[in-house]
Amino acid sequence: MRWSVVVVIFALLLSAGGWLLYSHQSRVIVLKEPPASLAKWYKPQNKRQVWLHTMFKLRREMLAVGIYAKAQDGESVQKWLAKLSKDYRKIADMAPEWKGRLDLLVMAELQNSADDNRFDDIAKQLTELSENCTACHGEYRAVTAMTYRAPDFSQLKINGSTPLKTHMRTLSEQVNRINIAAIDGKTDAALDAFADLTGSMNRLGGICADCHKTDPQTYPDAKMSEAMATLGQSLRGDSLNDKGQALGAVAVMACATCHGTHRLSYDAKQLFNGKMGLRDLLRHSF
Repeated sequence: MRWSVVVVIFALLLSAGGWLLYSHQSRVIVLKEPPASLAKWYKPQNKRQVWLHTMFKLRREMLAVGIYAKAQDGESVQKWLAKLSKDYRKIADMAPEWKGRLDLLVMAELQNSADDNRFDDIAKQLTELSENCTACHGEYRAVTAMTYRAPDFSQLKINGSTPLKTHMRTLSEQVNRINIAAIDGKTDAALDAFADLTGSMNRLGGICADCHKTDPQTYPDAKMSEAMATLGQSLRGDSLNDKGQALGAVAVMACATCHGTHRLSYDAKQLFNGKMGLRDLLRHSF
């Protein structure tokens, strides 16, 4: 096959792919996948969040260099710049795929400025280095955090047998059963659903304690238990409006508050970890 034909076919394929993405630009989110090498610097492959703490070190070291450059303290600048240079270069060892993204030229200029006590130049070069960091963070920070730091609940089971996802659906049904029975004036049905919800919340608390070890009773905590007690009393005789407010308080404390932290991050983790090939993309219903 002639090269001209290959070039034409490649151009057509590239154009088709570009058209596909452009035609759905309002409904497609394009993310860059972080390198797989990062996994060994995060839990569970590593005992510590090494990558994360390296980023914290870099931020602290850049700030220190800037502070001492402003104070024209050359000795302290050299001390912290040595730390910064060492940790900055670690990035290439930890994630070899990102070696080319390091701005080693700016690092060399920083060292020259420090050696010559050109403190004003140090401030400018730190800004350039910060922009280099920001560019990478803009592309990868969110997806990396969701991939490697968001919790994975997929294998958790209630009482060793019921998948967490199934149990969470049961909790949602129980909350709505209470609401439906309250609206229809069926007190006994509402109280039955309330008893079921109480038991389900307590069983859920058993796995919450596996991670939340600092409090003796993480879920349901004292405020949730108080809100549940108020709901139980309300179901026995309050107005429909009062029942609704009591149920709403429980839903916020016992459901929405935890979901705001755990469900959002877990769902994003699952979304980012999902793989979609070209065939899937073409078949996707936009």
